[in-house]
Amino acid sequence: MDAALVPASKMGFGCMRLPLLDENDPKSIDIEQFKKMVDVFMAAGNTYFDTAFVYHDGASETAIGEALVARYPREAYTLATKCLAWAMPDKESAQNCLDVSLSRMGVDYVDYYLLHNVGGQRTAKFDEYDMWEFAQRKKEEGKIRFVGFSMHDDAQALDELLTAHSEMDFVQLQVNYLDWDDPHNEASKLMTVAARHGKPVVIMEPARGGRLCNLPEQAASVLAAADLSATQAQWAYRFCWNLPGVLAVLSGMSNVEQVRENVASYAANKPFDDKEQAALAKAVEVLRSLAGIPCTACNYCMKGCPSNVQIPQIMELLNLEAMTADHAFVKGLYSWQAAEGKASSCIVCGACEAMCPQKIPITDHLKRAVELYEA
Repeated sequence: MDAALVPASKMGFGCMRLPLLDENDPKSIDIEQFKKMVDVFMAAGNTYFDTAFVYHDGASETAIGEALVARYPREAYTLATKCLAWAMPDKESAQNCLDVSLSRMGVDYVDYYLLHNVGGQRTAKFDEYDMWEFAQRKKEEGKIRFVGFSMHDDAQALDELLTAHSEMDFVQLQVNYLDWDDPHNEASKLMTVAARHGKPVVIMEPARGGRLCNLPEQAASVLAAADLSATQAQWAYRFCWNLPGVLAVLSGMSNVEQVRENVASYAANKPFDDKEQAALAKAVEVLRSLAGIPCTACNYCMKGCPSNVQIPQIMELLNLEAMTADHAFVKGLYSWQAAEGKASSCIVCGACEAMCPQKIPITDHLKRAVELYEA
């Protein structure tokens, strides 16, 4: 691994859920509290800050400029930001994102620049807008130090992307203990593919959007029995911090206390012992027992679907809601993860159920998904 690529610590500050003065206004970031959060994070020896062109409707980058860039020397921290090219109207707008991001933050260069949420049909826009070549050109010009991409797709898609774009310096992937052996999210397989291509990984969603910090009692009690003093967040982050090939693990922190708790956890970090490993495995078993749909993501159902309904992904989201009891969170995921084929597109032809090895009543579950996530 290129030593210049490695930040000072694996503790990453995700700037997607910053504190707000008005919960109805994503731009109303509480700058004074954010400054305190930055100070606690930096004082503990951490340097990696992750944002994106679209976070807080652009205000995240501006807040970083005020709370971090204006108050610390440039060499004291590392910045990552991203371009959501597939959401841009044209090539010029997509390529202009970099200069806008640099201007918002008040810097001449960004340490890590990511093509944001590549995968599926979205990849075509990155190709159409020449974003791969653009990023390399800006790297040569010194506006970018390292280029990578983030994705929420499967291991095969990651392998294809890294084969096509071996020039990438790193990747950002969703990895956590719940997704590790999950047939839908394939976190362990994703890490294996990245390692095979020699690409270090920035981990996002280590706590599954905070869901692994608010476990149902059945799973929480298992972890508490193994270590009453450890927070649920510690269990989630320690799993990721100690994986091989990791550059940084992002934590989307929203107040000073969360920062203090997480930096203290990182300072005390150590690999799980056998007892802890067994407890974590049991907690995962309990969580999965709450999921009522036995989908294995074999994708047979997709082969004959005339409406391209994203059946395995929708089944996974229904299971995730059962495991986390967080409807709002899962509905938010549904809004984009099922965008290429929503449940309401189903014409109830029955082709999927005829192909399903698990004999799942798919159309019934799709009707439930419509009621839950499209109403």
